[in-house]
Amino acid sequence: MSDDARLRRLELTVRRRVDGTVHGDHQGLSLGTGSDPEELVRYQPGHDVRRIDWNATARAGEPYVWLTRAEHALETWVLVDRSPSMAFGTTDREKADVATWTAAAIGLLTTGAGDRVGLGVVGTEGIRWTPPGAGRTTARRVLRADPGPRDGVPTTDLAAALRVFAAQAPRCGLRVVISDLLDQPATDSARLPWEPALRRLSARHEVIVVEVLDPRELDLPDVGDVVFVDPESGAQRVVGTSDRALRTAYAAGAAAHRAATATAVRAAGADHLVLRTDDDLGRELTRFIHRRHRTPARSARRTR
Repeated sequence: MSDDARLRRLELTVRRRVDGTVHGDHQGLSLGTGSDPEELVRYQPGHDVRRIDWNATARAGEPYVWLTRAEHALETWVLVDRSPSMAFGTTDREKADVATWTAAAIGLLTTGAGDRVGLGVVGTEGIRWTPPGAGRTTARRVLRADPGPRDGVPTTDLAAALRVFAAQAPRCGLRVVISDLLDQPATDSARLPWEPALRRLSARHEVIVVEVLDPRELDLPDVGDVVFVDPESGAQRVVGTSDRALRTAYAAGAAAHRAATATAVRAAGADHLVLRTDDDLGRELTRFIHRRHRTPARSARRTR
């Protein structure tokens, strides 16, 4: 089955309540126009008489009505990391290709009544924002977007990008972060540098973190001497990959970093999807969405 066919059969559900002014299909934070009863109150002039609860009215001897919870359109924002570290891949695609495909897929999956999807692309020159639009429109935009420079030092690191991301669209909704989660290591804290910003983002929004990896970032093959180049600084180093102790230490370090990353995302209250450049992307996304359907909603932590 093709990726397009898989996506047409999926729905990206949202399990937390959202803000908004446009009527849609998602539960809101306040009472208003909706379909699900939320609160039984004494009838007041102006209430919808069609929502009178006749059993409660008979018991109380005066009319009572059900108020409903407002249903809003969902506003989704996707932050796509296109920094030089994403321009790497040892299969038939690079990490940046996986990020682009995933962002487009999110747009195609977010197509409810009135739903809109906005886009932020992090590159060497900062963040380029695309205002919210229909999901399919945003999917086309991300597929056609200029990929940007493949090397150079980014002016905005991931932690700063997440802080700007939170301020860009404060209305409660769905936020998706697509990145390899590689950032400058913290020097004065055991936390990963982007963890506090992710925690603040998750406190207000439902957040999905899509971590993009390449197999060669997890272990080194035995291919002799290799010149490694940092695309962001241009620094080079010759590494003898035939050294078994070096390969073992590298694999252990990579596994420890992956474990720390998973722990940080989970502690922040975000959902975590790992995609590799050698994955069947449609299948992995399908599995992730099915797991979300079976997972109970977390209690929403709200900040004002």
